[in-house]
Amino acid sequence: MTSDIKTDRRTAILDAAEAQFARHGYDGVNLRAIAREAGVDVALANYHFGKKQDLFDAVLMRRADVLNGWRLKALTDVLAEASPAAPSVEAIVRAYLGPLLTGPHVAESGWKHYYALIAYVNNSPEWGGKLMTQFFDPLIRRFIDALRMSLAPVDEKSLFWAYHCFSGALTLTFAQTGRIDQLSRGLCHSDDLDDAYEHVVQFITAGFEALKADR
Repeated sequence: MTSDIKTDRRTAILDAAEAQFARHGYDGVNLRAIAREAGVDVALANYHFGKKQDLFDAVLMRRADVLNGWRLKALTDVLAEASPAAPSVEAIVRAYLGPLLTGPHVAESGWKHYYALIAYVNNSPEWGGKLMTQFFDPLIRRFIDALRMSLAPVDEKSLFWAYHCFSGALTLTFAQTGRIDQLSRGLCHSDDLDDAYEHVVQFITAGFEALKADR
């Protein structure tokens, strides 16, 4: 029972921190505000996670491990299905995006907060290089390896700039700012990730496929 209580309180602190960081960014949040939202004493937040930076890292790692597991399975399946040939570019892009943008989890408030937080981190000179590299780059390099195989021979510089554009599109999709709602006069909705998924897949696939035309 005591262990369950500790786990529940630890989860409550992570959930509250995730929401606070997503709304206000790293510098706009302190441990006291997080503890207040979690309904615990600030000393308990310190006990479980230490300083704010450590809590920030724990928030990012919690769902990163889940996402990376989903995407690794999707990529492994795509590679196995195509073997010994290379998978299609579209199959690789779908393996990358499908676990992120489809499924019941995308409607949950915790995942919405997490995606907004990832958009913030990926768009930040202070955090993007360090934290995205730490939590996501090992898996992303495996996707880039698969794309390199599918597009071979491909110019390395062009490949990484293409991924840069891919990452930018995903970052804006994660942010769900409502900007596209205004531009489209309500035709599109930034929180409709299922709809975004199909459009981003087609756009990004075409972008990578265009690298073949440069050969």
